[in-house]
This record gives sequence, C-alpha cells and structure tokens, in this order.
Amino acid sequence: MRTLLAGTVFTLIASFSAAQWIQHPTPGILRTKDGKPNLTAPTPRTRDGKPDLSGMWERESDHYYNNAGADLKPADVKPWAQELVQRRLADFARGSMEAQCLPLGPAALTTSDPVKFIQTPSLIVILLEDLTYRQIHMDGRTLPKDPNPSWMGYSVGRWDGDTLVVESSGFTERVWLDYDGHPHTEALRLTERYRRRDFGHMDVQVTFDDPGAYARPWTVSVPMELLPDTELLEAVCKESDKSVTHNPVSTGSQEAAAVNVPRALLSKYVGSYEITEKDEVTSAVVSLSGDTLFLDMDHEGPLPLVPISDTNFSESGNVIKFLPDGQGTVTAFLYVTVEGEQRAVRVR
Repeated sequence: MRTLLAGTVFTLIASFSAAQWIQHPTPGILRTKDGKPNLTAPTPRTRDGKPDLSGMWERESDHYYNNAGADLKPADVKPWAQELVQRRLADFARGSMEAQCLPLGPAALTTSDPVKFIQTPSLIVILLEDLTYRQIHMDGRTLPKDPNPSWMGYSVGRWDGDTLVVESSGFTERVWLDYDGHPHTEALRLTERYRRRDFGHMDVQVTFDDPGAYARPWTVSVPMELLPDTELLEAVCKESDKSVTHNPVSTGSQEAAAVNVPRALLSKYVGSYEITEKDEVTSAVVSLSGDTLFLDMDHEGPLPLVPISDTNFSESGNVIKFLPDGQGTVTAFLYVTVEGEQRAVRVR
C-alpha cells in the first residue's frame, strides 16, 4: 500500500522540481480561468480521429494492486493457488516483485504509480517509473502462439469504436498478479479496455482469465486520471530502501501460517483507528469475517491479516502490532513497514 507514503514522496518530488521538469506546464491544453488544466474538456483526438491517450496518468487507488482477487469468492480460486497466496502473505510478501526489485508484470495494470502513454498509429508504448515498459502493437499482428515467457508479456491492441482493447499473454509464472501474491499459470490472458471519456479521465477495465489457477475470469475497474504539467520520474528500486536486502522480517511462512488466534480474541481488535501525521489523518478500519481479520487503510478496501502471534499480524508485507492496555482493551496498533512504523489510535 502506498497511501501513507504520499506526503513523503511529494516532498521529495518538490525538492527536485527545477531539475526534473516536475512543474513544467503542458502546452496546448485547455485551462480554466485560474490557469489549471480543464480535466472535463473534450477528449483530444489524433489525426485519424481516434481518441489520443497520450500523457501522464495515474490510477485512483492501489486496491486491486494489493489484491487483484478482492472481488473473488473462495471457490473461484483453485486450492493450490489459494494455498500459495496464504503462504506468501504469511511470509510478508518477501518474494513480491517490489521486494525483489523485479518488473511488476500484470500488477502494473492496477498499481497507482504514474505511467506515461506514447501513442502512434501502429504502436502504443506505456512507460513505468521503474524503467520498465510495455509495447502494444496496433499493426494487426496476433499474439504469439508459443511465446518465450517474459515479465511484462506480449500485447496487441485494436480499436472498438472509441475504446482501445488490449490483449496480453506470455507472462512468466515467476511474476505475481498483485502484492498479496496471487499466482497464475502460463495460460494467463489479460484483456484491457481503455475509454478516455474526457480530457482528464479514462475508464479502464482489466479482465483476468487463467483456467489453470481460477475457476472463472473476472474483471476489475481501475479508472485513471490525467497528470498534466509534470513529467515521469525514474524510481530505481536498488537505490531505495524497499529492496529485500533492507527487509527486517525473517519469520518463515510455515511457522507463521501455523498460528491460530481464537475468534473471541480477534473480535477485540475490531474497530476504527486513525493515524495522524502533521495535518493528515489516515483512517484504518479493522473488521472480522469468519475467523479472519481484515484491515482497510484509507478506504483502499479490506485486506486479510495473517496471524503471526496473538497480537501480531502480516498484511501485504507489512506488520500490524495490536497494543492492549493493562485491562486487555486494545487502544492502538503499530503499522510497521520497511519505511518505519506509525501508530494508529483507536477512535471507536
């Protein structure tokens, strides 16, 4: 999850703005009376009349990046795949693409990290800030029948009216579908549909289809908003503190998965919490469904908490430490990530 890091990232970006064109006005766009880009202006079009998707874009949230299968029912995930997800969650997602400094693969379709579209009649290129890229071939070719598995897959596109339809396949099984660790087989096929409904907003749907790991295809909605007057920054994973070499967690997945916490104890953690940093407040809601706790940070959607002990839980590679007082009442929890820890205080 990236919501808690937004303030820090913005501060870093602002400090380098002069050198990296972070505040460079985009020429030739309609603006409001106060000089801001008019995000509700009509959709721009290319010379051949197609919607022009060019520009910097970001998705509204990381909900499906954290858990691409958030809308699936347990029966939709085949047992071997569900077991693997649980092992990866219990192991704090140490094998995730982010932790290993590897390309995101299919997860790049749902992350909220900025991306840049470059559009030509025969090829659309999508640039990611981690220096990876996607090529969407628009020249009528078909997907390779026996591709050499790759991190970002192979993509072909076509126009269906004003909607760009992209089909992708050929992903290596080493890459995960999301940060939680949903796996896939080499039969995975993705279908994306992009519709730029006005100047600043794009409706995006992604359909996952992998009969080797899931009982049915499913579709998620990940709308995007334009980021004008700025440019794409590079983010080199090995130069940050997010790589696996900096991850302090060493608990094994088998030991963590063996922990069973009584439901009566889990129910004591249910409630609403808040993390306050300077003038920003982040909500954190802990809920209980069956015998599983869920955490919803900043309305991103609930994610399962895997027990490590009676009070400690793993959530998408982060650690949640509930803090009971002397009477056994839980008044707060610590949200621990590789960047540090934050205290969430119970409000109700």
